[in-house]
Amino acid sequence: MNAASNSERPEGEPVSLWLATAGTTDYPVLSGDTEVDVVVIGAGIAGLTAALALKRAGHTVAVIEAARVGTGVTGHTTGKVTSLHRLAYNQLVGSHGTDTARIYGQANEAAIGHVAHVVAEEGIDCDFRRVVNYTYAESADSLELVRAEAALAARLGLPATFSHDVPLPFPVKGAVRFDGQAQIHAVKYLQGLARAVNGEGSFVFEGTRAQRVRDGSPGVVDTEHGAVRARDIIVATNVPWGGQGLFYLRSHPHRSYLVAGRVDTPPLDATFISADDPMRSILTASVNGESYVLAGGEGHRVSEAGDTAARYRRLAAFAHDRLGVDKVAYRWSTQDGMPLDGLPYVGPMSPVAKHVFVITGLRKWGLSNGTAAALILTDTLTGRENPWARVFNSNRITPAASARRFVKENIKTVAAVLAGKLGRRPSQADLLPGEGAVIKVNGGSTAVYKDAAGEIHAVSATCTHLGCTVGFNSADATWDCPCHGSRFATDGTVIQGPAAKSLPPAPAP
Repeated sequence: MNAASNSERPEGEPVSLWLATAGTTDYPVLSGDTEVDVVVIGAGIAGLTAALALKRAGHTVAVIEAARVGTGVTGHTTGKVTSLHRLAYNQLVGSHGTDTARIYGQANEAAIGHVAHVVAEEGIDCDFRRVVNYTYAESADSLELVRAEAALAARLGLPATFSHDVPLPFPVKGAVRFDGQAQIHAVKYLQGLARAVNGEGSFVFEGTRAQRVRDGSPGVVDTEHGAVRARDIIVATNVPWGGQGLFYLRSHPHRSYLVAGRVDTPPLDATFISADDPMRSILTASVNGESYVLAGGEGHRVSEAGDTAARYRRLAAFAHDRLGVDKVAYRWSTQDGMPLDGLPYVGPMSPVAKHVFVITGLRKWGLSNGTAAALILTDTLTGRENPWARVFNSNRITPAASARRFVKENIKTVAAVLAGKLGRRPSQADLLPGEGAVIKVNGGSTAVYKDAAGEIHAVSATCTHLGCTVGFNSADATWDCPCHGSRFATDGTVIQGPAAKSLPPAPAP
């Protein structure tokens, strides 16, 4: 993650299309102590879906968000709400068996229906559209994979067929086709959920960072502005901070990238993802009267970042050459937890947790998996049996599906730790505006950034989670931890966990 000069920066405004076009929210900061039935940490898809479902079930709820509604991982999604997750079903059958794969598909299909129902019932203006979703093949090898996926998914009861007719502007050999899928403007949807949650004894608090969770009767979430007491606590922060459950060892953070450009053609009633590598995700959208094409991909484990700007440029070239995009308007990245055995974690935070629950490891399909997870916890907290809970169990033990990957992924993490601690650091750096670097200052590592006005900002380069050394992400202007995926703004503020504390200020060189 080295600094890049301004001339090397990729095109497009560095903000998600959804955040750029949704407007913002203005919910109050928590002030003093309050008490509700359930407190939810995180105003993303999982947290707000659970909050509204619990409120509808007769419970009072408080949602605590460190930033603004929808500005986290959900605000950086593709907008696809689908049960077709590239080639997931053959992988799940191989790792877990047919019944588990069937339940995973049923949960995600139900999530699509739930989103459609909420949009209609709450009158949420979020560009919800029913679409067909395709996993397409360009090579002969991938063609066989998509044929097999289509056949298996159909046997599992999913809306799957194999199709040679794929409405892309370039030739492909065939695709898995899932009918009855959807896409949404994710941030507008979350803002609609928040409006429905807030009021009648329930609350949404923004600018309120949870600092500590205490299990008990009641449970307590401490923040710098007060505490919330509740019978139950849901941690829905994408990656749970703190060490309970050891989820930072049971999943690894994976980052991917998107670009969006305006086009003159109306959007297709279809979304796409490639079976071939490099993976490419494609969809079209109409937002505030303008049509856009989105292209995503370039995914990697966070410890293997490479040249971030080059990743955006490759996606822009794909959008130009194959999708008719003249100029990229927006570019953004996102990251999600990839569970070791391929299934999200939903349930008690740890085997000994009584009233603290978690949703994490949504494997980059958060709009559907996060919705399904929220429905599981709603049933759990209201005393109903859920047919998917066993498969998504947060404390499951699946050595056959995950043991080898556990060793492999955590060896990579150890390597990232050692690289950060043993790598040589310069004692000074000649930075241009917009550049950052980690340098040695008084024997320690300092993260130094020069802003557009030429002012220097210096913070500790040691991640506050487990002490790894951060690196500068030149394209997004963030300090990123290569070990467990924490991200920080250039002033050290936490953007994404598992870190809960900001990088402290350091003396400027």
